[in-house]
Amino acid sequence: MTALKITTVGNSTGIVLPKAILSKLRVEKGDTLFVIETPSGIELTPYDPSFSMQIEAAELIMREDRDALKKLAE
Repeated sequence: MTALKITTVGNSTGIVLPKAILSKLRVEKGDTLFVIETPSGIELTPYDPSFSMQIEAAELIMREDRDALKKLAE
């Protein structure tokens, strides 16, 4: 378990993430993290949950309409 300290950053409040956590998240300075509320608490993720839902919907459509999409591609 890693404890994070809440600190002042200019006029705001922030948390400094250790390099090990940034590495596990596969992010670096300037990247965006998304905060998701889950039943077990708060989750930080580099993946946009709304984009994930859009991709899942697109994959479903591509599976269902595979033949029509193949014809359109010809």
